[in-house]
Amino acid sequence: MVDSRVGALATVRQVTGTMLYPLQMAALMPRDALAGMGAYFSSLNGLQKEVRDLKIAQVASAQTLQLAQQQMAENAQLRKLLDARAHVPLPTMMSEILYDARDSSTRKIVLDRGSQSNVKLGLPVIDNAGVVGQVTRVFPFTSEVTLLTDKEQAIPVQVLRNGLRSVAYGRGQSGLLDLRFVAPNADIQVGDVLITSGMDGVYPAGLAVAKVIKVENSAAGAFGGVLCQPLAGIDRNRQLLILMALPEMAARPPDEVVKPLKKGALPKMAPIKEDPAAPPAPAAAPTAPTAPAAPAAKPKEGAR
Repeated sequence: MVDSRVGALATVRQVTGTMLYPLQMAALMPRDALAGMGAYFSSLNGLQKEVRDLKIAQVASAQTLQLAQQQMAENAQLRKLLDARAHVPLPTMMSEILYDARDSSTRKIVLDRGSQSNVKLGLPVIDNAGVVGQVTRVFPFTSEVTLLTDKEQAIPVQVLRNGLRSVAYGRGQSGLLDLRFVAPNADIQVGDVLITSGMDGVYPAGLAVAKVIKVENSAAGAFGGVLCQPLAGIDRNRQLLILMALPEMAARPPDEVVKPLKKGALPKMAPIKEDPAAPPAPAAAPTAPTAPAAPAAKPKEGAR
């Protein structure tokens, strides 16, 4: 009653509270520790979840960026193909590479165009950089193209710098072309560009084929070899152009009809004999000595 009315125990209460405060803090430490551990683990879980979400978003962004870069590259390639189509004097059709052929010993690819798209055997295939190959097998919805670098392929070419003509042969898995049986004095240099000559009736003249990277001379000196790198980007691009028609060639003259000769139609060859009835050829007469010229007569007196 005295404390409630007078407040005589206020000082005692303050002293007691000050002395009991450390005990209260010690008693509350387990509770605070448990609360801190719960907050720590909850924040750790939240951070881990946030990191997972950020990684997923990063992967999605990387995929989107890669797809965008791929589409940009394809768009650039398509624009180049459209520009190349404008410069080719033959009708063309766009196609896409599906996969490589199963035979690992050959250089072939499969396109997404076939006989339903009017693709025929022997049609040339190009890209914006140069000649790729030739259609060698046709199915209803796909077609097989043999690349220039295949061992069974050959293409007539000429050097762009000087017009020298030759034939380029594929070298198989090396992915190169070879000019065989080149004369040692042939004017071919490293860096020369080879184009189609148009003499085979398959590839139009003037298409880029390869670039000379090495010139070799044989030990005997009779012939040499020239290595060439194809210019077509077959290992970088998926879109190609199929030339839907072959170049028009001048008509060949008709073959001459040679009639077989009958047996004994030609006389036998015999030595030429002199004719006894013919008069002998006159012998050359000896040259008579020339008489000296007579002296000129003197004019008479009084003659005018």
